[in-house]
Amino acid sequence: MNTRIQFRIDEETKRLAQLMAEKQGRTLSDACRELTEQLADLQRKEMNHDAWVSEQVNAAFDKLDSGEAVFSTHEQAKERIEARKAKIRQRERNG
Repeated sequence: MNTRIQFRIDEETKRLAQLMAEKQGRTLSDACRELTEQLADLQRKEMNHDAWVSEQVNAAFDKLDSGEAVFSTHEQAKERIEARKAKIRQRERNG
């Protein structure tokens, strides 16, 4: 099902936008449709990411509730991060 979107802009903006769209081989309507589709795609990606983050948080709480969670000290976490950074740097050097 298609939906119609209407909005108002001043004549000069419309004229300039039409000229640019024509230079690109499309109509102003096509350009507006493409922008709308891009915005919808960005929203879908954001919603998917939000759902993924929620799943990760819920999984972490489930692990905590079941007693499977393992905690690290600040120092241990820093050491792990530094080790990962060193490993990445070494891979970059070895290309």
